[in-house]
Amino acid sequence: MSFTDKAKNKVEDAKGQVKETTGKARDDRDLEAEGKADQGKASLKDAGEHAKDAARDVKDTFKK
Repeated sequence: MSFTDKAKNKVEDAKGQVKETTGKARDDRDLEAEGKADQGKASLKDAGEHAKDAARDVKDTFKK
């Protein structure tokens, strides 16, 4: 996973956490749900990047 992709995913997750916390504080269920959704998207992207890394490692192993 590239450093840039990892950083973008962390930023998206952090934004989601802020939205979720703000939604809870304001009793705004829509904002809270949006924050949770943002965190979920970031987690899925992160998992995809990890899968790419694993596939690349397997490919490199068989090249040797």
